[in-house]
Amino acid sequence: MFDRVEIIVRAGNGGDGAASFRREKFVPLGGPDGGDGGRGGSVIIRADDDVSNLKYFRQHRAYSADSGKNGSNQRKSGRSGADLILKVPLGTIVSEKVEEGEDIVLADLKEKGQEVVAAAGGGGGLGNSHFASSINQAPVLAQKGEEGEQKTISLELKLIADAGIVGYPNVGKSSLVAAASAAHPKIADYPFTTLEPVLGTIIIGHRAFVLAEIPGLIAEASLGKGLGHDFLRHVVRTRLLVHLLNGDSPSPIDDMIQVNNELSIFDSALGKKPQIVAVNKIDLPQVRERMPEIRKVFKEIGIKVHFISAYTGEGVSELMAEVLKELDRITPQEEAPAEEESFAVFHPQPRGDTRITRDGDVFVIENKSLERIIEGTDATKTEAKRQLIGLLNRPHTRKALERAGAKTGDRVRCGSFEWRW
Repeated sequence: MFDRVEIIVRAGNGGDGAASFRREKFVPLGGPDGGDGGRGGSVIIRADDDVSNLKYFRQHRAYSADSGKNGSNQRKSGRSGADLILKVPLGTIVSEKVEEGEDIVLADLKEKGQEVVAAAGGGGGLGNSHFASSINQAPVLAQKGEEGEQKTISLELKLIADAGIVGYPNVGKSSLVAAASAAHPKIADYPFTTLEPVLGTIIIGHRAFVLAEIPGLIAEASLGKGLGHDFLRHVVRTRLLVHLLNGDSPSPIDDMIQVNNELSIFDSALGKKPQIVAVNKIDLPQVRERMPEIRKVFKEIGIKVHFISAYTGEGVSELMAEVLKELDRITPQEEAPAEEESFAVFHPQPRGDTRITRDGDVFVIENKSLERIIEGTDATKTEAKRQLIGLLNRPHTRKALERAGAKTGDRVRCGSFEWRW
């Protein structure tokens, strides 16, 4: 079953800004002309109805977007990295795996074209043309590109169907889907024939609805036994359940109670979904003889039961007509509360915020923008070092250091650059 998988996504890094100067023959005061680095590509996950499952992601676990190119002279910006688009089936929930606590849901992709940025590309660094001022007309400072995000992403597919067929293994769910639609599920006489849900489109006149065959449930499926949670999660989005029972079972009503208990234990909302009960295999003589008895037992608890043969097709069209009628009757208020749509909301760190901390006797300036400038500049050169100190002594940074208790002669560090204040 390929309805839940974890992948690693890595966005592209931003390109570095350039530090260069105009050196044309007749332009003696050309000034700085370093261009900006290109933006790194993002990893975007998009819902597409041409994709039906998550098998591809089981075989390919790591994905990387392109990095941006570095800037160059004449204020030429580097090319931005291309975004990487990963296509997933409709109904895929995208979550970010975190080390502690619950996963963070980034998006619930229910409609074609919905998408979410799973990993944001790094911003390009600024070239030295941005650092020119009246007191620094020949800046050698340039900004390094930001690193792209890397995340572990969980993809979970929950099928979107109008009605779902539930029941024990081998009650004839696959045969019913085959008899009622053009779907061709695998059919055999051993448990768990169906290893992943099958969708079929039922057409009645000018109307149509989607019917999902949910693979067989057994006792304690809610605890993970049998195929367990892998399939119970698919029932969540159906509006109506067709509860299919084996007419040759010693007690069809006990079978129904057991499956309903598993549904309720897994999710209390599932136990409240409207159900249509159908007894299969009336093509068998012993089942046909039991029909009055079975009808009476269900009538005593107020349940109308339909009798069908998925093998011969008897009663199938009438059952599907009843399903369509019930779907029309169900109002939005009667459906289980819709899951709240959740889309990614990114909260990048404010680039201008400066924080001062202590590392022993060293005052540490924490500012992402300043750190990227230091990383993109060769601080071993005298002029570059002078300009960095000037940049780091701007009023707002100086005041922050004074509030933190820094005094003349104290050691100060920002990124990899350290000096005496």
